[in-house]
Amino acid sequence: MVKSIKDRFLHLGERFLDCAKATTALEFAFAAPVVFLGAAALVEVSSMMFVSTLVEGGLREAARFGITGFTPAGISREDRIRQIIEENTIGLIDMTTAQVTQQVYPSFGQVGDPEPFQDEAPFNGSYDGGEPYQDINGNGQWDPDMGAAGVGGPGDVVLYTAEVDWKALTPLVTPIMGTNGTIRMRASVAVRNEPFTNPPPPAGP
Repeated sequence: MVKSIKDRFLHLGERFLDCAKATTALEFAFAAPVVFLGAAALVEVSSMMFVSTLVEGGLREAARFGITGFTPAGISREDRIRQIIEENTIGLIDMTTAQVTQQVYPSFGQVGDPEPFQDEAPFNGSYDGGEPYQDINGNGQWDPDMGAAGVGGPGDVVLYTAEVDWKALTPLVTPIMGTNGTIRMRASVAVRNEPFTNPPPPAGP
């Protein structure tokens, strides 16, 4: 009789352990995808923040070069600007797909503004073909952004912009990261060129 009761307790204990293991496995099955997705998202966000910081830093360094007006031998200012961004992003972005632009404005307050125009009937607050306008960038047409392409001359205000593609590192987050797991990151900085007449030579060692 004692043995029978003991056996029953042992049997119940084994069943309890089996149930506990099954419950743990079931809980893990539900929790694992969330944990893995959270870890992947953390890696992606951290990577994007790091690359974004590098792009912004590289763009600032490029702008510091651009304001001097210096043109290195054998390369244009625009190409040197791209090189500086590439150097500062330590190979983490594909410069063949990156878009780096410079736009010249009359002042900081006009960065991104449309070219002025005279609103005529219908008075709708937006430019309609044929309305008089000021061709600030000199391209022969009205533009919603008056910036003229180029690195500018002495004293000009120049907006530097870099747009780069960042592709997901892990396939888990690819479906939620835009087209083909790629996100377009953008950085910009506006500076005023120095009043250069003779561009300074490169700094010595």
